[in-house]
Amino acid sequence: MGKDKKTPITVNDKEYFVEEMTEQQQTMVNHLADLERKMGSAQFNMDQLSVGREAFANMLAQSLQEVDEAQEIDG
Repeated sequence: MGKDKKTPITVNDKEYFVEEMTEQQQTMVNHLADLERKMGSAQFNMDQLSVGREAFANMLAQSLQEVDEAQEIDG
């Protein structure tokens, strides 16, 4: 039973089955799937880097503000 299950893929609003594609077409499908995973991972990394950069920028701004306030007090 499980062998008869086909994997659908939609290209240009038309549905195809991966199992009915040529080996070259299946390779292209695999490349596309791998690239999608890599793009998702890259976006995840960019989100982390962006938040980290923002946090360090905020910490620097706060540190500089504290120095400015201390210098104002010292006169």
